[in-house]
Amino acid sequence: MKYNFDKVINRVQTSCVKYDLRQTVFGRSDVIPMWIADMDFETPDFIRDAVIHRAEHSIYGYTFRDIIYYQPIIDWMRSHHDWSIQRDEIIFCPGVVPALSFAVLAFTNPGDKIIIQPPVYPPFFNTVRDHTRELVYNHLIQKENTYTIDFGLLEEQAKEAKMLILCNPHNPVGRCWNRSELEKIAQICLKNNVLVLSDEIHADLVLPGYRHQVFANLSAETDKITITAHAPSKTFNLAGLSTSSVIISNPELRSAFLQLIEKMHLGMGNLFGSVASVAAYANGESWRLQLIDYLNDNIAFTERFIKENIPALNMFRPEATYMIWLDFRKFKFDDETLKNKLIHEAGLGFNPGTDFGPGGEGFMRMNIACRRSTLKDALGRLRIMLSEIPIN
Repeated sequence: MKYNFDKVINRVQTSCVKYDLRQTVFGRSDVIPMWIADMDFETPDFIRDAVIHRAEHSIYGYTFRDIIYYQPIIDWMRSHHDWSIQRDEIIFCPGVVPALSFAVLAFTNPGDKIIIQPPVYPPFFNTVRDHTRELVYNHLIQKENTYTIDFGLLEEQAKEAKMLILCNPHNPVGRCWNRSELEKIAQICLKNNVLVLSDEIHADLVLPGYRHQVFANLSAETDKITITAHAPSKTFNLAGLSTSSVIISNPELRSAFLQLIEKMHLGMGNLFGSVASVAAYANGESWRLQLIDYLNDNIAFTERFIKENIPALNMFRPEATYMIWLDFRKFKFDDETLKNKLIHEAGLGFNPGTDFGPGGEGFMRMNIACRRSTLKDALGRLRIMLSEIPIN
């Protein structure tokens, strides 16, 4: 089946964060929203059909997850990531962000040092701060049009840290960390008894020419120190159904995480989230491949447009995800001016780079998971806004 990613879907007045909170977030309700990591493509038919079929049953009472829920996850990890996991290693969690908080609570104590690698997904910061742990910044290093890890600094920081929260693939800079890079992280963490909480929610959105490496699957030793968070939500646009998996092979770590979930009475989850997850993992490969082709074309279009029309704007071409990291520093705006000009002159709603912590100054994150016509409109507005700005 050929899927139509150019189909117009009106999301206004659907309690949609991306569209219906524009006035709250940007001070205008008419910006083109290219911020939160949420796609404008309709959830595929096989997922909608499964949810509708279950909804037609007239009782939505207490439910549980049996092997019908877990087997598609197991099969997906084996076929897509060459990762063999067992049913007992998979723990339901109502979202990856909650999973990050639960892991911090389960495996660290107040005052413990936790390493993150900014610029990075904003909830990483709050996950640590909100639970009175100490943030340690292992700043990514920008080299031309890519980012690398400061392994020397990480070696020193790991001596006193309890945990590293790894964004794999990385949001917002779009790196699909390769095996060599991840092995260096693993060596440092194993040497210093540092647990690794690996957020792999974008694992199935790796772009052509790259391959995702599950951190836990590097070695038997790495597997023992890793807590992996995964979900179908980004790949299949299911964030509103609050369904994710935390995969832990180490029985002691798994027991501690499970106890916390049980204490908070969060294990039952959402009936329709479970139904959607099964349908996505069981039937979603053709849709996913077509989605990646469309996203890759959007990225290529954006790259060409910027090179031809806004050469002073530096774009970091992502290796994974549908987010593009844009460097506006040559235009010499301070961050507040840049944000206001994008909103009020161009009518564009991007994520300010400063939301992603140190290293985000002068940057913006743009979501290109939208119709091509929307992307063309947005880039045209951006060109007009920047066309009269002198570059020194």
